[in-house]
Amino acid sequence: MADANSPGSPPSSVPDHGGSVHALLESECTRLILSGEIDLSLNADLTEAVADAEAAGLPVQVDTRHVTFMDSSGIALLARLASRTPGRLTMIKPPDVVRFLLEVTRIGEMVDVVDTDEPAPAATNSAAPPPEPA
Repeated sequence: MADANSPGSPPSSVPDHGGSVHALLESECTRLILSGEIDLSLNADLTEAVADAEAAGLPVQVDTRHVTFMDSSGIALLARLASRTPGRLTMIKPPDVVRFLLEVTRIGEMVDVVDTDEPAPAATNSAAPPPEPA
């Protein structure tokens, strides 16, 4: 029997400790931004983001600096990206929880870790060069 509660979003009293995933398709790479708790509850979002990255056919950068937790679904995302996208997967400022998982699963051997805010572009930047000094 169906629940008698009204359908729709959960009550506002339920705290949101979930995570988020956003895919940014740039001209030289695909950047995925992960934050919060990366777990099974994000499976549909993670699958869609990975599919977008694979379809773009560009190198992938994953910004994980705001990840607070990651389970096997997050590691599966990273493994899939590392094996199905061109070039090496780049991880931007992974926190200790992500670094630990990269190490114990050995996926860390398939990725480049960058500890600066912005990694170098995957290809030559298309922006105009700075003006020459007079």
